[in-house]
Amino acid sequence: MRGNKTNKNVLVAIVPRKKDWEIIKTQHWYRIPVKSAPAIINQVKFLAFYQPKVFAKDKWSVNYYAEVKNFEIVKRIELLPDEPKHVRSENEYYKITISELKKLPGPIPSRRWRRITFIPTTYNRLFEAKEINDLYCTTPIEEKMYRSLQKEKIPAERQLFVYDTKNPCCLDFAIFCKDGKLNVECDGEPYHSSKEAQIKDRKRDNDLTSIGWSILRFSGKEINQKPIDGIRQIRKTIKSLKGIEQNKMP
Repeated sequence: MRGNKTNKNVLVAIVPRKKDWEIIKTQHWYRIPVKSAPAIINQVKFLAFYQPKVFAKDKWSVNYYAEVKNFEIVKRIELLPDEPKHVRSENEYYKITISELKKLPGPIPSRRWRRITFIPTTYNRLFEAKEINDLYCTTPIEEKMYRSLQKEKIPAERQLFVYDTKNPCCLDFAIFCKDGKLNVECDGEPYHSSKEAQIKDRKRDNDLTSIGWSILRFSGKEINQKPIDGIRQIRKTIKSLKGIEQNKMP
């Protein structure tokens, strides 16, 4: 049914306000600040929309998507002339014109409260995802680790940003335990083997450790050749942290 749409780029974007949702539904456009737009912005063929707490029954999930029709760059004041005094009124935004909204076959929920802005994904993943973490397109070793964690029923948040450190950190996998938090990192050899990368990783690990994170790192070779050993170590660490924390949405 989906034909050649399967591998089309999709961008999942947050709708922070009900006013923005009305614009999407009635005027058929969405805005993204040029300065913070994802690198793939000009390749996006579909937008899907994550709705936060303000959307009642649709909250904390992706429920709708639409085809992208056109891109243009305009100032915020041109898009929202009724907000002339906004601090970003003169900033440039992508105005993305879209088709009529379509509802997904089922919601794609977030299992845990987390800050979500943009998730680049594919049309195929959008229709196959059971929850937010299924949407992420990452490296082959991260994909393999994710499937192993799923098989072992270990709930992990993918690409989770931590903002409490000196510089924001994006974690490959975050596992929340009763007595702490565990970060699992998948280190691809070409990047993480350089001296500069190792120094950067060490500083990052130190920052995370100082705010209460436990960290496990696995190389691509370990993930590909001995995945069970990695899972055993993850389970052992979870046990030392008193087990998996029961998820509580705000």
